[in-house]
Amino acid sequence: MNIKLTREEKNWILYDVGNSAFTLLITTIVPIYFNYLAGNAGLSDVDYLAYWGYAASLATLLVAFMGPVCGALADTKGFKKPIFVISLLVGAVGCISLGFAKNWLVFLVIYLIAKVGYSGSLIFYDSMLPDVTESERMDEVSSKGYAFGYIGSCIPFVVSLVIVLGAGSIGITMELAMGIAFFITAAWWMLMTFPLLKTYRQKHYVEKKKGAVKESFVRLGKTFCNVKKKKKVFLFLLAFFFYIDGVYTIIDMATAYGSALGLDSTGLLLALLVTQIVAFPFAILFGRLAQKYKAEKLIMVCIAAYSGIALFAVFLTNQVQFFTLAILVGMFQGGIQALSRSYFTKIIPASQSGEFFGLMDICGKGAAFMGTAIVSVVSQLTGSMNAGIGMISVMFVIGFLIFRCAVKVEDSDLP
Repeated sequence: MNIKLTREEKNWILYDVGNSAFTLLITTIVPIYFNYLAGNAGLSDVDYLAYWGYAASLATLLVAFMGPVCGALADTKGFKKPIFVISLLVGAVGCISLGFAKNWLVFLVIYLIAKVGYSGSLIFYDSMLPDVTESERMDEVSSKGYAFGYIGSCIPFVVSLVIVLGAGSIGITMELAMGIAFFITAAWWMLMTFPLLKTYRQKHYVEKKKGAVKESFVRLGKTFCNVKKKKKVFLFLLAFFFYIDGVYTIIDMATAYGSALGLDSTGLLLALLVTQIVAFPFAILFGRLAQKYKAEKLIMVCIAAYSGIALFAVFLTNQVQFFTLAILVGMFQGGIQALSRSYFTKIIPASQSGEFFGLMDICGKGAAFMGTAIVSVVSQLTGSMNAGIGMISVMFVIGFLIFRCAVKVEDSDLP
């Protein structure tokens, strides 16, 4: 049954609409633009893919280390919103600054900063979920966040795409067109965030004590020590580490991979736009299905589907196959992310959501670091991009097996 969203839930979902525009831009147009800058500097296709992968890996690694500490600090009363705003500003300002970078290395450094700000904001945003809704509504609210994020992000993306592809026709350079695209994306991101900043109130927290920063480290240390005792949480995080590796790696490197294979840039962008459009109804569908079937069963379906998608990507050689891949990814991308987020929210203490989502981010970003690094290293060692991509499927299989073990743990382990 479809639920009627509250004002707080709607405003929380709007942030997904805003930040997803940045996600779509950096996973579609930006890798192609970086390929343009790298090509002007004489970099080969294999090196271009590798350097892009290394930059993505470093960004995720930085957030993985920073996330738990900032998350633990954000759990302190009155701290979550200010730290969220700081991360948001770093990401948005970094996004605009990308338009001023003409050298490929400078571009990668700014991209790194913007990606860290964006990823950091998601830790605090995800941990706001128990503050804006009830436990029984989390699966559908989380799914709608991803769903409307996918479809809403298409608005600034299409505008940016028209400007970039039509740069020559309207008499502006590619660099200026990209600068305009970065500004539009950052403006959309900020605009969609204002409603959340206006209504959000931190309901679950730990009381502020003298030396809040030191206290956050103490709490985080205790959480690290105790997480192994929470078997269900521990096994889920371990499984999440493996299966989300493939998801994030595919998101981060899909366009770079297709571009390096020599596929048409316009076709690649349209294919990934199709992913967003397909993801919208399927993310909502998974939210509805979670009302009839257990979320853990649906997550396993998504993991199994992604295993097949990763194997299919190994044999990708043409535009039609890339379109097929884009549609398949769209069908399961929102479901696996949204249900993982809501499922984790249900098995952790609400007052420690920030630090626990920080731990989850270690697993997610640590996995993404490993995934993009493996693809980059294997591609360079073998000289085959397909071989690098093929390594992703192994991570899904391992994640599926560990997740099955997590599901079997009795609910008495829950907080």
